[in-house]
Amino acid sequence: MSWQGCALQMQQTHGDSTRFEPAQGSPYTRASAVREDPMTDLSQLKFYATHPHPCSYLPDQRATTLFLDPQQPINLETYSQLSDLGFRRSGDHLYRPHCKDCNACIPARIPVDTFTPTSAQKRILKRNRDLQVFELKPELTDEIYALYERYICARHADGDMYPPSKDQFASFLAKNWEFCRFYAFRDQEDRLLAVAVTDQLNNGLSAVYTFFEPDETRRSLGRYAILWQVEETRRQGLAAVYLGYWIRNCRKMNYKTEYRPLEMLVNQQWVRLT
Repeated sequence: MSWQGCALQMQQTHGDSTRFEPAQGSPYTRASAVREDPMTDLSQLKFYATHPHPCSYLPDQRATTLFLDPQQPINLETYSQLSDLGFRRSGDHLYRPHCKDCNACIPARIPVDTFTPTSAQKRILKRNRDLQVFELKPELTDEIYALYERYICARHADGDMYPPSKDQFASFLAKNWEFCRFYAFRDQEDRLLAVAVTDQLNNGLSAVYTFFEPDETRRSLGRYAILWQVEETRRQGLAAVYLGYWIRNCRKMNYKTEYRPLEMLVNQQWVRLT
């Protein structure tokens, strides 16, 4: 989604629709390896809504986006709690769709303890056994940006992230938050094939964005990055991989339903699809 101009169009929302409470009875626990902050009282947070703007996913639709107050510091606890309520991060902002007449954007996550790869996913894992993964600081390097530029030009030339630029990359992805990681996937010749931008939360990993070598189609690198994040989440003793929003009528979102079981946030309740 494009954020250009959104910050200048925010208007504070009023009423109960902007008050959020932590989910009750959640089976998700925090891993001891992750630093815990005091529980945030979400009812004290302020949220702002953009004016309606063209939807990035559905043609002929107008969208409204709800943002956490940009002046509110984003700490790990607040972010983790809001992720359970369907919020995502883009750059410095936590947001979720807040459209008046549309609820097509459904938050989705993979509960890793019960995830079982399909036969096709097992083949993807096998094809990428030669890759090594390295954890990096979230920063803009020539090598990483060159891969990002090739990916956007080849896969998203029809989207609002085209044309790519270093400023766009820096504002969207290269944020030095304590919870942000770049996972770099390299082959045996040390070629950088993919980068998974991932936020480590108290309740799981949030798959923020993945970009990869567009010519390596046989590897299915985007799908492999999610499978790797599932295994990494399980290794860390966390609960889920947060995939962002699934939209039934958006072809580019279809891949998310390939991971089963999948949980979707419907009417403020996480519902499991098997």
